[in-house]
Amino acid sequence: MNELEKVVTGTMVSVEAEVRSALAKAGFGVLTEIDMAATLKEKLGVERAPIKVLGACNPKLINQALEIDTSVALYVPCNVVLQAIDGGIKVSALDPLSIMSSPEMEELGLQARGLLISAIDSVEGSPS
Repeated sequence: MNELEKVVTGTMVSVEAEVRSALAKAGFGVLTEIDMAATLKEKLGVERAPIKVLGACNPKLINQALEIDTSVALYVPCNVVLQAIDGGIKVSALDPLSIMSSPEMEELGLQARGLLISAIDSVEGSPS
């Protein structure tokens, strides 16, 4: 899978706050959030390491994309995932170019990719 990712130190709570701030600075709002570990615990009784999905959207870019092709709505919001792993918290997102690869969408995909890379790269985490 084509992921943009980074592993940082810190707690899920502190890294999530930093990710939300970084996304906001890049023009993304968080529309949805799913606590996967809590949902699986509640529905299936399964214990999992913390994993949270933030559904992020950049209104300017999505509006431009919808003007080109309304089927792009199938791919929004962009999921930004925080996952507790050995060594820290993995922050990842699907590379928009992997789903917006048509010639008409390529420029928007590049813009979205750049903004997500900038946001993810700016997350520094904190000493454990």
